[in-house]
Amino acid sequence: METREYDAIVIGGGPGGYTAAIRLAQLGKQVLCVEKESLGGVCLNWGCIPSKALITAAGLMDRIREAGTMGITAEPAIDFAATQRWKAGIVERLTTNVGTLIRGNGGSVALGTARLVDARTVDVTASDGSVARCTARDAIVLATGARLAAVPGFEPDHAHVVTAREAVDLPAIPRSLLVIGGGVIGLELGMMYQRLGTRLTVVEMTDALLPGVDADLVRVVERRLRKRGAEILTRAKAVGWEARGGMAAVTVEQDGAARVIEAEKVLVAVGFVPNTAGLGLAEVGVRLDARGHIAVDERAETSVPGIYAIGDVSGGPYLAHKAFREGEVAAEVIAGRHARRDWLAMPAAVFTDPEIATVGIGEAEAKRRGIDVTVGRFPFTASGRAMSLTETEGFIKIVADRERVIGVQIVGPEASELISEAAFALEMMASPEDVALTIHPHPTLGEGVMEAFKHALGEAVHIMNRPRPKQPALATA
Repeated sequence: METREYDAIVIGGGPGGYTAAIRLAQLGKQVLCVEKESLGGVCLNWGCIPSKALITAAGLMDRIREAGTMGITAEPAIDFAATQRWKAGIVERLTTNVGTLIRGNGGSVALGTARLVDARTVDVTASDGSVARCTARDAIVLATGARLAAVPGFEPDHAHVVTAREAVDLPAIPRSLLVIGGGVIGLELGMMYQRLGTRLTVVEMTDALLPGVDADLVRVVERRLRKRGAEILTRAKAVGWEARGGMAAVTVEQDGAARVIEAEKVLVAVGFVPNTAGLGLAEVGVRLDARGHIAVDERAETSVPGIYAIGDVSGGPYLAHKAFREGEVAAEVIAGRHARRDWLAMPAAVFTDPEIATVGIGEAEAKRRGIDVTVGRFPFTASGRAMSLTETEGFIKIVADRERVIGVQIVGPEASELISEAAFALEMMASPEDVALTIHPHPTLGEGVMEAFKHALGEAVHIMNRPRPKQPALATA
């Protein structure tokens, strides 16, 4: 058996893994990154990047249709095959660049399936069955990510039932789509196809769409869904399906009654589960937590000294930018630097229509925790820039305690971009005054963030402030 020696081995070439490999190489470590499919992982190949490309194309179609309010008339048409080629080109450029960056910084890449032999040894099996034994002098980093969760009875058949992986590669826009799961993936992809003309049905087991997201944000998105004709079934469960005349006839149970809904495609989008099987974790002694993730400490180190875990496999939230940061932390710890998983702010964005973005905790959660908070709010209907973009649905809401900002929630245009300022404010432990006194350019969407903070202080200029308690009249002589 061929044996190769390195300072560090990274198993997994997704956002966390390739970041760790690049950073380790930058820090002077001889590093090997092992990837079993394609560099870039879920995010670059069929998750974050391709889905956002398609969402952008669908959004542009919408804007062209709605341009009549500006006096511009056009009837857009889409060549979806060309759109798919454009999207594939973006994916190819980015995934190729990952390999270039790893190698360009002095690291190595191996395609194959990795399994731990011991705390410093990994066997890598290539597609032709050959095995290379690789040893790591310093550390092994586990960055194997997560896979799509399955729904019994709805295994993908690539004709009627698909997962997110197939949904971003459909050769044609389906006439109708039933989405099982009203979470982030289901709504992002479902709304994208809805904007392209697909009739949409969403089946969600819980009481509301986007479980875990503040209800006042979700209401804005749900209103848009219904306005476009979507049928939303909450507290409902898809229990089976059969092919019927070229369609999938799906049996859905809701409130004790069953009905059959026909759709050209069924998208199963019920979340992810960590990729821990087949790694040899138990044999080496790597401990898992109660939910099946690899347990790690603040240094991203597992229960076995010298073995680290980052990204989705080490627990939620399942976010590429969390994996990026954890990859950097692990690399710097391995190189002897001081680094910790000690962030205060972890923003999240949902690319629905309109977008949702959050950081910190919301008003409802703060109240559940017994925190006395001040809330500021700025609606996009009061934003001149939002009006000029014809995107006035939604608002910016900030939540602060007596001393600092503890949460910001945005639903509306460019929410995913606006949330970065809020994340910075939380990370720097800023007070509402800090943001309110920061001059923002006009006219922009970003000044709405400033206005929301001013509103929390009772000093907003472009919207009405909450009435202040009446002060007692001054005594007169």
